[in-house]
Amino acid sequence: MTQAEKEWDIYSGKYRTYIKLERGLADNTVESYMRDLRRFRRFVTERYRLSPLDVDAAVVEDFMASLFEDGAEKSTQGRTLSGVNSFYDFLLRTDVLAKSPTEFVAHPKTRHVLPDTLSVGKIDAILDAMDVSTGQGYRNRTMIEMLYSCGLRVSELTSLHISDLFFDEGFIRVLGKGSKQRLVPVSDRCRMQVETYLREYRGRPGDEKSADTVFLNRHGQKLSRIMVFNIIKAAVAAAGIDRDVSPHTFRHSFATHLLQGGANIRQVQELLGHESIATTEIYTHLDTGHLHRTLNENHPLGKRYGRK
Repeated sequence: MTQAEKEWDIYSGKYRTYIKLERGLADNTVESYMRDLRRFRRFVTERYRLSPLDVDAAVVEDFMASLFEDGAEKSTQGRTLSGVNSFYDFLLRTDVLAKSPTEFVAHPKTRHVLPDTLSVGKIDAILDAMDVSTGQGYRNRTMIEMLYSCGLRVSELTSLHISDLFFDEGFIRVLGKGSKQRLVPVSDRCRMQVETYLREYRGRPGDEKSADTVFLNRHGQKLSRIMVFNIIKAAVAAAGIDRDVSPHTFRHSFATHLLQGGANIRQVQELLGHESIATTEIYTHLDTGHLHRTLNENHPLGKRYGRK
């Protein structure tokens, strides 16, 4: 058992005692809180290998994004976040932590949880502001290009293999949630970026396990998710954009811009790897201006009165 797992056992056990005895919650309520905490713990330990004391807001936000991707109802997302927040409130009350990582993580709204997106102009600004004079800089820009051009999850990006690149056919193979594979088309611009990175900047793999991994760190190992978050944070700051941007923001922007450009929602669902179209439909609520233009250009009354 790792040190992180030991700390999860210790603090989750103390938390259970606290909500059962000191707060006097009913047994069913206690079990519900602990079930949500176990789900969060599993996510954190499997993807980040962190103890509960090392979790930050980016990890919590990534966890919430995973609930959304899994098709969890908004009420389930909110309840789960409340459970995680309760656990960290306990750690604050007992002076284990001085600050909660859930403090500034927004609760999903019960009506519509609208995905956070960037305009095309802001994405261009982020890419243009990146220093590509170094190998790491070129790699970083290429990764962001792929997140946006292909709508990848951060885990799909870091796990991408050279053997998954079928550039002659114009596709990449992506291993998504539940080990489900999908083919995603890749633009010529993105393809050229990746080919240049592989040819000139990738460097030597650190071991046999990393030999087929596309994006490597300076030690020749697979990149961590946290490192990708930090790369994006630095790129956004360099572009002078004052807002929080995560890898998922580029995925949301990919889907939104496709729909705004006239793509069919079923096609976008397939490209994103969503099992349920209900998950994809959230993107249709983002651009009311686009809907007004569609109405004016295509509805008989819109044609008659919408334009002069």
